[in-house]
Amino acid sequence: MNVTATTTYEERGGYGFEAGSLVYEKQRIRDDDVSDPTKQHYNNPGQTTMSARLRSGFCIPLKASFIVDLPDGTYQVLLVAGDELAETVTRVKAGEGRLVLPTIRTLPGQCAEVRFSVVVRGGRLRLSFSGPAPRINALEITLANQTMTVFLAGDSTVTDQPESGYPYCGWGQLLPAQFKHDVAVDNHAQSGRSSRSFINEGRLSAMMERIKPEDFLFIQFGHNDEKPDPERGTDPFTTYKEYLKKYIDAAREAKARPVLVTPVHRRYFADDGTLTDTHGDYIIAVRELAEEEGVPLIDLAERSRLLFEQAGVEGTKEDFMWVLPGEYLNFPSGVEDNTHFQERGASRLAQQVAEAIRELQLQPLQMYLR
Repeated sequence: MNVTATTTYEERGGYGFEAGSLVYEKQRIRDDDVSDPTKQHYNNPGQTTMSARLRSGFCIPLKASFIVDLPDGTYQVLLVAGDELAETVTRVKAGEGRLVLPTIRTLPGQCAEVRFSVVVRGGRLRLSFSGPAPRINALEITLANQTMTVFLAGDSTVTDQPESGYPYCGWGQLLPAQFKHDVAVDNHAQSGRSSRSFINEGRLSAMMERIKPEDFLFIQFGHNDEKPDPERGTDPFTTYKEYLKKYIDAAREAKARPVLVTPVHRRYFADDGTLTDTHGDYIIAVRELAEEEGVPLIDLAERSRLLFEQAGVEGTKEDFMWVLPGEYLNFPSGVEDNTHFQERGASRLAQQVAEAIRELQLQPLQMYLR
């Protein structure tokens, strides 16, 4: 189907650019190239004009979101991006700011064909495009429900933070960009949840309705298990381990693969520059449970400790939500938050998770990392 910059989303049509999107269109192909559909393109010998049209005609989505109504499921997306005459830089996010690809960069005359997998919930796929010189030449969306999926259960440090809270960002939000199109990430993490409340709200059950044999379930809780309220709080060596084991058992019953993740550290430093551990026995309990149950362990607590201590007191302000008044539109008064991350910190933690997958040799996830 032909999509132009003026194709605006309407429910009856089921696809188009979201109202308010800043998007333009351009056709660079020359008149003398379109007269013969078998004629080879002037910049690329061996390339026919039909192929050249795809490369040379494009939208420029400076700040734009494209919506497609689709049944819930997993889809593989093929994106073509490039320009005959100019360098391009394109970022692609899905849903609530989920980064699905590394930044796409092309030189003049180049055209990149990139693929990624994405999970659709709620009957709608929303792809957001940005960058200093973004391009969309073509999009192809194919149902791919057999794609291996990494399910994430966790709290606000893992969740897909809403656009209204940008630059707040969970590490699970940026994890999809670490994988090739062979893997989809389905992030069910929710702010404020503990291992107890996540289950009691029916969220684990909802995940189990979607999970397939050989999928993965990554489990990271702790921040809210430490809270004193009875709806969330757990004791590290009794109820905390008992609730975490429910995730392990549910995954195994579905013939999926559970992976425990120790809770990422907060940004609190001692006078000597070392990180202060605010999780204490909860970290120890996860390590114990992983050994007791024979479950792979991603020790994100230790990895984040090393990462944050290396960055230091000032450097970690770029990882956590420390923003100045007026720095971001959503936070005119600024923020000093030592628990939650902005995009740089979430990205660095997602990279740590990917590195842990390599070190643990979690197959076939390891071979599907970018």
